[in-house]
Amino acid sequence: MAKSRSFFVCQNCGAVAARWQGRCESCGEWNAIVEESDSGPTAARATRGRAFELEGLAGSDRAAERIVTGIDEFDRVTGGGFVPGSVLLLGGEPGIGKSTLLIQACAALARRGARVIYISGEEAVAQVRLRATRLDLADASVELASATQVEDILATCATGKRAALIIIDSIQTMHTEVAPSAPGTVTQVRASAQALLRHAKTSGSTIILVGHVTKDGQVAGPRVVEHMVDAVLSFEGDAAHHFRMLRASKNRFGATGEIGVFEMTGLGLAEVANPSAIFLAGRDASAPGAAVFAGMEGQRPMLIEIQALVAPTSLGTPRRAVVGFDQNRLSMILAVLEAHAGLKLGMHDVYLNVAGGLRADEPAGDLAAAAALVSSLTGAVLPADQAFFGEIGLSGAIRPVIHAGMRLREAAKLGFHQAVLAQGQQINDDDRRAGLTLRPCADVAQLVAAIAQTAPRARRAEI
Repeated sequence: MAKSRSFFVCQNCGAVAARWQGRCESCGEWNAIVEESDSGPTAARATRGRAFELEGLAGSDRAAERIVTGIDEFDRVTGGGFVPGSVLLLGGEPGIGKSTLLIQACAALARRGARVIYISGEEAVAQVRLRATRLDLADASVELASATQVEDILATCATGKRAALIIIDSIQTMHTEVAPSAPGTVTQVRASAQALLRHAKTSGSTIILVGHVTKDGQVAGPRVVEHMVDAVLSFEGDAAHHFRMLRASKNRFGATGEIGVFEMTGLGLAEVANPSAIFLAGRDASAPGAAVFAGMEGQRPMLIEIQALVAPTSLGTPRRAVVGFDQNRLSMILAVLEAHAGLKLGMHDVYLNVAGGLRADEPAGDLAAAAALVSSLTGAVLPADQAFFGEIGLSGAIRPVIHAGMRLREAAKLGFHQAVLAQGQQINDDDRRAGLTLRPCADVAQLVAAIAQTAPRARRAEI
């Protein structure tokens, strides 16, 4: 009888340690190392490999058509639908709406005549039925089961008609006999994902694995799972807002960075076809400290309101608070405004917020953030029909960005008439026909001077 062997594995990064320790030396996570065991060494058998036929790049085989769910925002993020035989990993915070989104996608596919299997390892079948009834989806022919044994799940899916879509909710609850450790551990997650991946490639079924997330928003489990799957999707949202965003951080069959916007309603998740109009609705255009950023989310242009508040502080160290914007980029923008525009921000608290629970991660948002900061400091109200986009360099120069034409067309579609952009931005004739008045800006000093001209006379002395 082989003797069982114990080892210690970090549940955050998958590093193996010789003994238990409170802090992982690889990733620095505390209390993440768990003892696991195997069934002992197996007898090595010398086997001869079987030669297989090699093929060239040019072939007559045609790729299978994508599986379209009919939910346009979902299909946009996946690159136009699911590729048969692909495996996707969907992560998100508890209660964000992952199961709601997936049960809606399953019902949409089932109503098109496809076979769809929903395996829940966290809920009973009655609980899934209760959610489907609340969402008015009980008439869809989705096959349900509550199971956690991977071998049983694969045997069930292999019977009958090939399933177009298989949902595993969640991968942390799955258990395979190949790995004797407890469910949710690194070894079990890796082995279960590998078995499901093998079934997808051999059967042609699309499998979506639901994954838990850690406290910092990363998908829990070993990073090797993210490398194995074909696409990594994240479902994001703010508890204070009813909007949800589906992002693709990895996609072998489509563009990364793509975003789908949903609205949480009483009947589930509703698609938001024009998110720019939704996020700009109700904004106060008469208040200083607000600038509209013409941004890009993947291949989709989107207008976002960036709000800033600059107020004198009585503290020795001024406060810098950011929501939805990169803290390091804000620090850089403040330093550039002080060094190259002469603004006195060292004794002011600075608060920066991206309205609607969105995130403005691209460098093109620097110009809009700087405009909002200057507007709040000077009290000048920016024109309500003016949009900003451009990257700010450490020299104070405003640099061109990509997709300028798409940004201008989106702004024109929503009724904007002016656009502030980099002086060297390339604009072709088709983009100029959008009808916007372009206001090139060379550096931050020119931006501050243009905004300060409309500031109240009492506030100009502060600049």
